[in-house]
Amino acid sequence: MSWETWVVVAYIALLVPCSALGLHRLWLVLRFLARKPLVAPQIPAEWPHVTVQLPSFNERHVLRRLVEAAGKLDYPLDRLEIQVLDDSTDDTRDIARAEVAKLRARGIDAVLLHRTDRVGFKAGALEAGLSVAKGELIAVFDADFVPSSDFLRQMVPHFAEGVGMVQARWGHLNADESWLTRAQATLLDGHFVVEHSARFAAGRWFNFNGTAGIWRREAIAEAGGWQHDTLTEDLDLSYRAQLAGWRFVYLSDVVQPAELPADMPAFKSQQHRWAKGTIQVAQKLIGPLWRSDAPLGVKVDATVHLLANLAHPLTVGIALLLPLAVVARGVTGLTPLFLLDLFVFGLATSSFALFYAVAVVYSGGEPVVGRLLRLPVALALGLGLALAQTKAVLEGAFGEVGSFVRTPKRGEAQQGLYRAKVSAVMVLEVGVALYLWAAFGWALMSGYFASLPFLALFAGGYSAVAVDTVRDWLPSQTSPELTVALGGE
Repeated sequence: MSWETWVVVAYIALLVPCSALGLHRLWLVLRFLARKPLVAPQIPAEWPHVTVQLPSFNERHVLRRLVEAAGKLDYPLDRLEIQVLDDSTDDTRDIARAEVAKLRARGIDAVLLHRTDRVGFKAGALEAGLSVAKGELIAVFDADFVPSSDFLRQMVPHFAEGVGMVQARWGHLNADESWLTRAQATLLDGHFVVEHSARFAAGRWFNFNGTAGIWRREAIAEAGGWQHDTLTEDLDLSYRAQLAGWRFVYLSDVVQPAELPADMPAFKSQQHRWAKGTIQVAQKLIGPLWRSDAPLGVKVDATVHLLANLAHPLTVGIALLLPLAVVARGVTGLTPLFLLDLFVFGLATSSFALFYAVAVVYSGGEPVVGRLLRLPVALALGLGLALAQTKAVLEGAFGEVGSFVRTPKRGEAQQGLYRAKVSAVMVLEVGVALYLWAAFGWALMSGYFASLPFLALFAGGYSAVAVDTVRDWLPSQTSPELTVALGGE
């Protein structure tokens, strides 16, 4: 075969698994649309004892907001305990101490647990708090969340026999702050509005998202407790609990707002941890999953879920081959391969666009039309992240567990902000963006107009990610000690 044929064949070979993922997204959409309303549970005759855990590490800008909101939870005081699990190395420790003192002065059973070694990172903090917790139910909120006052009263009644965890949907405090936060909100709504709802409705497994959820203490214990041999302790525990026979409940109508990462390095740091940790969990639990007596449909869907981040290296390959495939088509025609290429590429792109469009329509935000117009930006952001996420996938598959690098939050601060470290991957992102724009210019001048929208989507995504990363790499108000204070690898 000629080089042109090899290029197109390789290109299609990468598109086929992406199209398979696209078909899975279509299945999720169909299951979501066919879901039935959840039957309202009975209010318990006696409210169970709940411990609310608030893990924190260097969260000076948002911890006060979180603790104040937790103190406003509408729940019988004799049935409520609040644990601030603070591992901070900066003045967050003083804020935590002062806020806990305020709660105690109001008659709330609040306690500050401060560790100095940070063993196990967040998982270690949660496990340490659990060892002295009073509650039979354990609620968890990360520092970037603001729990609503009725959270416990909406969630707790769903703990019927056999239910080990109840998860709420994430909302967004700062979705309209920038193009980046708007795109993030769209991507997260796809996960929380459609994906979680579809899996729950279909009887498939889904995961606790690390925050805005409540665990039955017994389920944590039977699953083996919080473990820190992966960077996604929430996903790990979720699968171990479901392997142990516990059922999960998802409440899409209970929305708990959180702050989205406000800059590209922070967002990339968050996504890196999630992707790397998910691959680690896949290596750890796919074997036990397939050896279990779970239904075949559960096994297949859970495997797709745990391996979904493999789409990132596939997407990088597609981005690099797309310009060459355009050239190859122009030189040889390759009509049969072109038709196949068009079909699988269209399936991969249209299914993901539909998935996020449904999420936008059903998320409850307004105006819907304006938010639908953001879809190309959200899709481009997902494509532009592929190079950095490929690095995370490779580290998860072949590297050490690594350190838990928290996502810096801005809160109400205007300066002296925490910052995530900027990765050298940005150099490659700039290079790929330039390569794709050069291909776009060549295709435009050569008259290959059908390829222009796809080249623009890829080039725009890499450009947006690269430009925002470089901008945050330039000198800023951030002091070196604040960057180091985030911890990490």
